[in-house]
Amino acid sequence: MSILAEKSYKFAIRIVKLNVYLKDEKKEYTLSKQLLRSGTAIGALVSEAQYAQSKADFINKLSIGLKEANESRYWIRLLKDCDYLNDSMANSIYSDAEELIKILTSSINTTKEKNNDHR
Repeated sequence: MSILAEKSYKFAIRIVKLNVYLKDEKKEYTLSKQLLRSGTAIGALVSEAQYAQSKADFINKLSIGLKEANESRYWIRLLKDCDYLNDSMANSIYSDAEELIKILTSSINTTKEKNNDHR
């Protein structure tokens, strides 16, 4: 399993557990559902990309994953600023999203460069 696949899977686990916490402890259902959707989509898209039909398909899947990671950062910030997450919780999971964004961006750029080298 690639580093990206592993990290996106572990991020999804954290998001699922955070969703349970937000629903059970904070009685927050709307924002947490949005974060659950975007936060778990990243790993699913990375998994899909591993069996992409072409380099363009691979880049497309990772690009959508990048958008989902960015959206997840938004929901994390919003949950923090609405006092559903304390600073420590929010900063920890936010930094994981940031790391995923960096890895996804690097993977996309590397694949594009390799694709351009072969033309």
